Parts: sequence; C-alpha cells; structure tokens
Amino acid sequence: MEIRKINIKDKANLIKELHSYKVIAQMNDYHFKLVKAKRDFIWHQHPETDEVFIGIQGSFKLATRDKVLEICEGEMIVVPRGVEHKPICEEECCVMLIEPKETINTGNTVGELTDTKLEWI
Repeated sequence: MEIRKINIKDKANLIKELHSYKVIAQMNDYHFKLVKAKRDFIWHQHPETDEVFIGIQGSFKLATRDKVLEICEGEMIVVPRGVEHKPICEEECCVMLIEPKETINTGNTVGELTDTKLEWI
C-alpha cells in the first residue's frame, strides 16, 4: 500500500451531495468516512462496535437517551457500542466517522436511510 497524505478539508470540499457517505482512508479493518448532512437522523445503536464522530465543518448535535452534546469543528466524541444515539444536523455540516468497514450507518435499524453504497474519494 502506498503511503500518502490526505487533506481532510480538501476531501470534504469534494462532497457535493448530502447524506452520501464517502470513504477517504482505511486502517486495518477500519474506514475513515466523511458525510455532509443536514437532517435529524434516526435512533440506532451498534451492538458490535464503538463509533467515533469528528466535527470537520460546522457543528452538529449527538443525542443519547439521556443527553444531547454539541460537537463543533475539531471536536470528537466516541459513542460506546450498544449506546442508542441520534445525530442531529440542524445546519449543513461535515462529519468524519471512524468505524469498522462493515459497519452500517443505521446500525441495528435498517431502513430507507441505510447507505450501503460507499464511494471512495
């Protein structure tokens, strides 16, 4: 595998559509994904893995059943496996997710928002 530098903001600027997950790197069995979003997502959990959210552009909220945290650019949060959560993007933002490559965005709640067509950029 070739070692190369990746500029996260440049990759984020390549994304034109909302709610379409883009893979920008892989480490072992983990994907580094970017998504631009502007919506309330669904309640879901990942029983098999923790999930990392990093604010790249703008800000968003991450709700759990007992609190809501605001995540701004440069901030991150780790959601432990099995914790029900819901991203809330009131304004357009860009978020990086770090998770095992087989992780489905909607976790245990498969439906119309499930995105299994991941594109590398």
